[in-house]
Amino acid sequence: MCELLGMSANVPTDICFSFTGLMQRGGRTGPHRDGWGITFYEGNGCRTFKDPLPGCDSPIAQLVQNYPIKSRAVVSHIRQANRGEVTLENTHPFTRELWGRNWTFAHNGQLKGYRSLKTGNFRPVGQTDSEYAFCWLLHQLSQRYPRKPTYWPSVFRYIASLADQLREKGVFNMLLSDGDFVMGYCSTRLHWITRRAPFGKATLLDDDVEIDFQQQTTPDDVVTVLATLPLTGNETWHALMPGEFVLFRLGERIV
Repeated sequence: MCELLGMSANVPTDICFSFTGLMQRGGRTGPHRDGWGITFYEGNGCRTFKDPLPGCDSPIAQLVQNYPIKSRAVVSHIRQANRGEVTLENTHPFTRELWGRNWTFAHNGQLKGYRSLKTGNFRPVGQTDSEYAFCWLLHQLSQRYPRKPTYWPSVFRYIASLADQLREKGVFNMLLSDGDFVMGYCSTRLHWITRRAPFGKATLLDDDVEIDFQQQTTPDDVVTVLATLPLTGNETWHALMPGEFVLFRLGERIV
């Protein structure tokens, strides 16, 4: 299956350290050789880098690792294809507009019967079960909320109920963001960690890289990272239970 990586922070923060660890799993320490992608939010806009090449071999991935793009919300993914060919259009994450916001989605798992999902005006470009699920989810949201909502925790609880329905079709681990909130939903495996002062050192599991966060942060920084599996071996990560979801804004857990 694929692996997910997300971040929510209260200040613009780069994700180079975690992204470097994830890319090693894209063909070097893991089997996820069928493409990778990452979306960074900047204000109301977002920039996305994708490549159907393995992350460990991708020159574009090397650029992202070495170029410290700072963001408050990030969604990333490495792919092990099971639905759809290894092509750019099938590479996560996927982004669509709803209520004047860019929504970004990445999925880990495999679904059955996904072609029967009604997607309305949100039509898939590629052939993956993941993009079908995303388009269905947005269609359901647009039907439930014809106008832009005002109380967002309720919106994300509704999204969690939709994720429960998708989980009935198979494995559905998900990251979703609108640039303000970052949501994680667990079907089988998803972990998270919040880093805040006093900051310490962390060492990647998949590469010989160590970072001293105290040298990279201020005492007021709050940064949460979500990943399918822990990326570091000397920190305490929290495991979500199947059917559980978490919601973060500016690094802090809301739900």
